[in-house]
Amino acid sequence: MDVSVRAARPVTRVTGGKALTKGLPAAAGVLAGAAISLTGLAFDAQWHSDVGPDTFFTLPHLVLYSGTAISGLISLFVVLATTFAARGGQIADPAVGGRPVGVLGRRFTAPLGYLTTGLGAAAFLLYGLWDLWWHSLYGFDAVLESPPHIGLLLSISVSMMGALMVCAAAGRRRWAVIGQFVGGALLVAFNAVITLGLAPLNGLVNAVSVGVAFLASLVLLTVASSTGRAGAVLSTSVVMTVLQLALWFFAPWAARVYAGSIGLPMRDNLYGAPTLPGLMPMGIVVTGLAVEGLLLLARRHAWPASRAAAGAGGLGAVLVVLLIPVQEAVTGGAATPGAAQLAVTGAVAAVVGGLGGALGHRLGLLLANISRGSEVTR
Repeated sequence: MDVSVRAARPVTRVTGGKALTKGLPAAAGVLAGAAISLTGLAFDAQWHSDVGPDTFFTLPHLVLYSGTAISGLISLFVVLATTFAARGGQIADPAVGGRPVGVLGRRFTAPLGYLTTGLGAAAFLLYGLWDLWWHSLYGFDAVLESPPHIGLLLSISVSMMGALMVCAAAGRRRWAVIGQFVGGALLVAFNAVITLGLAPLNGLVNAVSVGVAFLASLVLLTVASSTGRAGAVLSTSVVMTVLQLALWFFAPWAARVYAGSIGLPMRDNLYGAPTLPGLMPMGIVVTGLAVEGLLLLARRHAWPASRAAAGAGGLGAVLVVLLIPVQEAVTGGAATPGAAQLAVTGAVAAVVGGLGGALGHRLGLLLANISRGSEVTR
């Protein structure tokens, strides 16, 4: 598809309470869909851990699918409404989902955030059909790392990124800022399970911990940059901790109740932390406090924003990888890694986290301007 950039046209914005009413319900809907997807993933991961194999049509899968379906249907509704409004000569408010772009030869007009969410949901549908075919070939599926599952998880991640874009497009309205805190926390929490794909690289460096640390630095500094609010990192960390606490109790309970309802036994000798909540860093609030302190120092001394973000990302990543072994020892009785592994993992995390912080700062600036600038048509 050809991509051309044109000068921005004058935009008739909907202001005041009407804009709030127009933007908030749909944004809340896609965030709710993302939260349901996270709940379904925690349920499904715990099912694999505590019970084992499953088929396509299980309750954890249905919860997971319904979350993305909600986000996708809401995005489709917004895209169609924007398209019909554009055909009627109205210019969409870019604060509702971002700058509208032309899709499929400009047959459709889609706000960028809802377009991203919708594309993630559409990809999820395709991978869902692949997962159905996979189960029809192999029957029970005993692991999370099957090819269609990886595609499903990545598709949901794209959809969640779209939800974050939708909130960022609304500017610095209170609900939009809170939505970015929630959207960032959902992204870090959901993608924690994807970092398990780095497990084969574990050795002197704990690659899974480094992956979690990079993700946390990237997303936390993105939200800090896009909102422009002091305390954004800490607020997102608090939301993530609340999510972790809720899933910590919900996931094992849901797996146990559902297994009993369909007559399947639980595995013997179950112990340790719940699967997905156990992958989320429990010390994220401590990390958030430290990062906020460094960012405050940077503002007082007028450090360049990109360097401050890189330093904050590196500091946050180091704290995450150092606190994860403590978390695993307390919750699961894991052995404490040796000093050499901690030192090397911390050094790698500092570099990777610094890159994540710098990239997050740039991404945050892009999100902050998603409803401004030139109109892009495809």
